[in-house]
Amino acid sequence: MNNKLFVRKEGEFHYPIYFEHSFDRLGSCMEEAGYRNHKICVVTDSHVAPLYLETVLSALSQLSDKVSFHIFEAGEKNKNLDTISQIYSGLIEEELDRKSVLVALGGGVVGDMTGFAAATYLRGIDFVQIPTTLLSQVDSSVGGKTGVDFRQYKNMIGAFHQPSLVYMNLEVLKSLPEAEFACGMGEILKTGLICDGEFYRFVCKNHLSIRAFDMDMITYMVKTCCEIKAGVVERDPKEQGERALLNLGHTIGHAVEKLKNFQLLHGQCVGIGLVAAAALSCRRGLLTREEYEQIRQGCLLYDLPVKAEHITPAEILSATKKDKKMEQGHIKFILMDGIGKSFIDRTVTDEEILFAAQEITDES
Repeated sequence: MNNKLFVRKEGEFHYPIYFEHSFDRLGSCMEEAGYRNHKICVVTDSHVAPLYLETVLSALSQLSDKVSFHIFEAGEKNKNLDTISQIYSGLIEEELDRKSVLVALGGGVVGDMTGFAAATYLRGIDFVQIPTTLLSQVDSSVGGKTGVDFRQYKNMIGAFHQPSLVYMNLEVLKSLPEAEFACGMGEILKTGLICDGEFYRFVCKNHLSIRAFDMDMITYMVKTCCEIKAGVVERDPKEQGERALLNLGHTIGHAVEKLKNFQLLHGQCVGIGLVAAAALSCRRGLLTREEYEQIRQGCLLYDLPVKAEHITPAEILSATKKDKKMEQGHIKFILMDGIGKSFIDRTVTDEEILFAAQEITDES
């Protein structure tokens, strides 16, 4: 299997995604991108730093003698402007200039914040993604969405800023806690449900091998997701149309995430959101009851929750009203017309959202 994939849009961006099984080629890949002797700052969090920072710094030291790092406290609660200010201060102290590059070493929170810092420091500098979770490898590291949360509103402040390369060491997935691996599977199941029913069924059929870390299966799965997302990003880089399909499961998923005060992980909330979207699609006659059950079962195969406990449908409805994807008072809801066929719908009513919410709460 080819270990490289390109994301490109003529006149706007062109960058590679590397699928590797160690950090050995990181220096040479960054040299290929033109970063020899540039100032480099690795941004990571307190969970990832003890695992991989030393190895990554060693790989980058072969490229430049001006490598620094910044570590912030891990967790969604730190995905805010205060942490961004601390990153800015570190970059200024290290005298990073417009030719410098940031390296995001970590999961989605690290990638989103490093990308946002890169987009806004000195009006924009380059950054490299080194995603270390399954969720970030198949989703957030590709496509250039960056941002921070603001007063409990998820990703409310951000910018589109494409990375200059993405380097994935797939072996790091073996060190993930089970819940973190399950989170990534939520986004992978979502990807199949959006536009590739055959891929969705493959992921469900091979759940035992995938959960046993069969690396051929894992590599195929991650690369397929990146190929699908790259195609969507190339056609719609700033979410003016088709790219909104990637938000399948996210409207109610984000509402649950916020209502649970981020105590549930993002991918877990996406799983709950997928079940809610499937329930609503089934109610409209777009999915059969059997297909709805297949979607629900897919989540259960990977230990993803299908219920959000201790919150009410009314609370979920209220939270969706504050979703950043609202357009002129209407929610862009993603529905499914069969497994592997999704579409954007702006006609979903409050009553329908309450119905979907009942399917995934204690009131069902």
